[in-house]
Amino acid sequence: MALECNIDAQGRILRFIGGIFALLGGIVAYYILDAEYLPIPETLGQLGVAAIVIGGAFSIFEARAGWCVVRALGFKTRF
Repeated sequence: MALECNIDAQGRILRFIGGIFALLGGIVAYYILDAEYLPIPETLGQLGVAAIVIGGAFSIFEARAGWCVVRALGFKTRF
């Protein structure tokens, strides 16, 4: 199944920037949890960090491919 381009240049840029911020946020969240600044159970914290990083990586993939999963499901997005 080929991914058909369904977002414009502005959507690609926004998804890329959002993905970068999510990856950076995942790194910051990892160090916050590692330093034990917040009393969050380790497994729950690791799952949260993993979700942030995977989401950011997927957003960067969408930007690179020019394809949006939400638009592919039939929903209208602004960009």
